[in-house]
Amino acid sequence: MSQTQSCIIKHFSHYCSLTEDEKQLLTTLEQSPTDIKAGSLLWEMGDPANEFCTLKSGWAYSYRHLENGDRQILEVFLPGDIIGLREFAFSERLENVRMIDDGVVCHFPHKRMLNLFRNSLTLTSVMFAIGSRQQALLTERLVTLARRTARQKMAHFLYEMYLRLRQTNPDISNQFRLPLSQEQLADVLGLSPVHVSRTFTALSEDELVFRDRHHLTIPDLALLCEEGGFDDCYLNDSVRPLLENSA
Repeated sequence: MSQTQSCIIKHFSHYCSLTEDEKQLLTTLEQSPTDIKAGSLLWEMGDPANEFCTLKSGWAYSYRHLENGDRQILEVFLPGDIIGLREFAFSERLENVRMIDDGVVCHFPHKRMLNLFRNSLTLTSVMFAIGSRQQALLTERLVTLARRTARQKMAHFLYEMYLRLRQTNPDISNQFRLPLSQEQLADVLGLSPVHVSRTFTALSEDELVFRDRHHLTIPDLALLCEEGGFDDCYLNDSVRPLLENSA
């Protein structure tokens, strides 16, 4: 795979500028991309945790099943995201991961990360920044599940998806594709599918969000941000101050 096609290089380059040596080091972490169909499991809880995955294309989600059979979706992964980062210190998978739609997944084993840590402070710093950001996303999701109303949950989540997509697609407009089903949205937000439908209807009546199957239109992004009580500080992913202070 060339550097221009590398999903890992694209993801890391979003955090800071990379030298040619650093790009070459990243290519050694990446194995051949694999086409994965919608609905396919990448791994299950209890499987050996010995590699990361990066999404070159497609969306995925991690989840846990509860004792009563309910499902809680923990994280939604977008193209360029690293999956399995939190399991680096564990021998077994802590959650299930499944594809939302068709995609391409790149694999790289944990053991190859040691070479990265030995050879590049920049790449090591970016890896820690990516891990910190994922933790911040989960913390914000916890606050949303515990304390926000259904209307606030939906507005907050949709605006968060817009911002995350914009970080790797700066030309994105107020119209974008959201490939999650109504049931998947319910399992992300801790609502029932019926409640998700009613919430979308209410937001549409107030001209905050319009949905046509998997396509969303947000007429006024600022109003949706306000509706969800959104503060984007947890999505600030610049590691330049860290790198400058370490010099």
